[in-house]
Amino acid sequence: MRTNRKTALGTVAVLAVAATVTAGCERGASTGAVPLPPAPAKTVCPSALAEAGRAVQQAEKTDSAWNGPTSGPTAVPGKNIVYVAQTMTNPGVAGTAKGVREAAKAIGWSVRVIDGQGTPAGIQAAFGQAVTLRPSGIVIGGFDPHLTSQQVAKAGADHIPLIGWHAVDSPGPSRNPELFSNITTKVQDVARISADWIITHSHGDAGVVMFTDASIPFARNKSELIKKELATCSGVRLLTEENIPISDTSSRTPQEVSSLLSRFGEKWTHSIAINDVYFADAAPALRAARRKGAGPPFNIGAGDGDPSAFQRIDSGQFQAATVPEPLSEQGWQIVDEFNRAFSDAPASGYVVPVHIATAANSGGLTAWDPRGYRAAYLKIWGK
Repeated sequence: MRTNRKTALGTVAVLAVAATVTAGCERGASTGAVPLPPAPAKTVCPSALAEAGRAVQQAEKTDSAWNGPTSGPTAVPGKNIVYVAQTMTNPGVAGTAKGVREAAKAIGWSVRVIDGQGTPAGIQAAFGQAVTLRPSGIVIGGFDPHLTSQQVAKAGADHIPLIGWHAVDSPGPSRNPELFSNITTKVQDVARISADWIITHSHGDAGVVMFTDASIPFARNKSELIKKELATCSGVRLLTEENIPISDTSSRTPQEVSSLLSRFGEKWTHSIAINDVYFADAAPALRAARRKGAGPPFNIGAGDGDPSAFQRIDSGQFQAATVPEPLSEQGWQIVDEFNRAFSDAPASGYVVPVHIATAANSGGLTAWDPRGYRAAYLKIWGK
């Protein structure tokens, strides 16, 4: 047992040194890079810390080659798509819609976006309007299709294919609800790597506040998975879980953050949120409390990596990391999946790998935009 513990601690030390060297000399590194907090005198979870460190190091790489589809049907002409958005104030939903527009222009289709305004009634009305338009296909952008079961059934009766973005828990085709495909990273991977970042960054010693939206099944499941991974290190303590609907973040988050600062003080060292938007609204309260932007609580967003999150990270302003979705790439994948549906071909089955963006590896960019996908899809479509 003593030999195994020594080996694990040695692995952690090597990873910590490697991370420090990488942060200091990587091309494009920002002066806003968030420093690691001091390591505790004794590591209480050496095995979990070593495993988390390896996973984080892999996820921070930015030079991976395109590993998505390279074959499929050529472009079907003259199609029109409606993107039904949960709310366009959700940066992930809006970023994916932008990618769909860009890809549709490249393939020669038209796109219309209808904003559900973040309420059940608004989403149902938006979906109903989309079905009435009788488009070639409808995107379910960031909401639970069971909320619009009547509209989903009507689309099915009208033979309108549906593709989701963060609509259900798992990527790929869905039988119930009936989706040709659902585009998302694996929620298990996103939850695990974001929790692993906290374990690694804190050296296994953290007091964590979680922000979530329990009204969205996808987000609720992500939160449970995050808690499960945090629990692999006994030195990481979940102080509280704050349930704030994404549509209410601007009105509720600042007040909640002020209350959390009073409740937990210095015990609050790290935060994790199911969406980066929480930290945009937390920043004013943290600033008012005279907290340093590059100091605790160190914040990581478990999705979606919108431009403002990258800006906060790069400038060291109350966010240290994000697990970004490649929103533009996923918009292009949505268009490619529709082209497969229109051609009676199966879904591609492609799932993008998780990535962690920090000031050390973002290169000053404001989005995670992997290389190679545009050229690959254009080649598939014959464009």
